[in-house]
Amino acid sequence: MLLAIDAGNTNTVFALIDGDKIAHQWRLSTNDLRTVEEYMVWISQLMMLHGLKPEHVDGAVIASVVPQVVWPISKLCATFFKCSPMIVGAPDVKLGVEVEVTNPQEVGADRLVNAVAADHLYGGPLVVVDFGTATTFDVVGKTGAYMGGLICPGINLSLSALHQAAAKLPHIAVAAPTAKYITGKTTQEAMQFGIFWGYVGMIEGLVARLKAEHSPDMKVLATGGLAAIFANRTDAIDEVTSELTLQGLRLIYERNS
Repeated sequence: MLLAIDAGNTNTVFALIDGDKIAHQWRLSTNDLRTVEEYMVWISQLMMLHGLKPEHVDGAVIASVVPQVVWPISKLCATFFKCSPMIVGAPDVKLGVEVEVTNPQEVGADRLVNAVAADHLYGGPLVVVDFGTATTFDVVGKTGAYMGGLICPGINLSLSALHQAAAKLPHIAVAAPTAKYITGKTTQEAMQFGIFWGYVGMIEGLVARLKAEHSPDMKVLATGGLAAIFANRTDAIDEVTSELTLQGLRLIYERNS
């Protein structure tokens, strides 16, 4: 099985992939102070619950937007799983698609991995909207090339900023409003409606502008934890795919093996 690791700013996902099927996946908060031994204890216990042993893993691939966690995770792969991990962004790791931006090294590994998977699974042209710590919009061209995109503040980040900067505003969770009106009658409603419908407006507006710039026929994919909540309230999103990044890691590993 392949161990695919997606280290994001908020969470790190460890997945075991058998062929093209994601057999198991576990989520851990990203912490650049976590030691190799802590990773080993955590993942060994989870694997044991499913009757799995380190020798069941015969390869590993890592995409990380947090440089500080790459070394301990790589060491985990070498020590516990006895394999040298493939790291997206390393000079010898090829994506299989062109990266048509000014400085390819600047692009987050997760965004490139998503583009690889989106092109393989759906074909360009398309837009990938990823609801993570940041909300990103990434463009894949007709030939599969990564064309660049947009980076916006993430939804939870925006809520935290409101709560921290305004003394009377409470901390609230993201949720799709059930009310048929959008004028908030309480402070909490005003915040919830403002964040939710504000992001829907942002999604619709940016997707429309991207389509006008590239192609009106672009398919729009959404991924990330909050994707389904927003996809159900706007026609701007065509499909939700929760495993896009992990499938992209699998494809990159296969192309380089």
